[in-house]
Amino acid sequence: MYDPNLPAPAAQTLSRALMSDDDFIRLGAGQVAYIRRVGPHELGTLFPRVPAITGQSMLFALYGADGAPLMLADTRDALMANAMANDLETVATH
Repeated sequence: MYDPNLPAPAAQTLSRALMSDDDFIRLGAGQVAYIRRVGPHELGTLFPRVPAITGQSMLFALYGADGAPLMLADTRDALMANAMANDLETVATH
């Protein structure tokens, strides 16, 4: 474990718990979600049952921690309310 009181951090051994790929994929499942703007050209792939939208309309999508699309709305506030109602913590993405 890293001890900031020791003089040479490079000489210290950092202990890290390794997480399996499967555990990492499940991290945040059912607990964490994120919101992203979605253009009309993406709808068919993300939400196949949604009819095509023409023009420059921008919508918002709520995604699970694993990237699966969960909900589509015309406002970010609607998705925030849905996430809160379903006990999902929304996080910012960059």
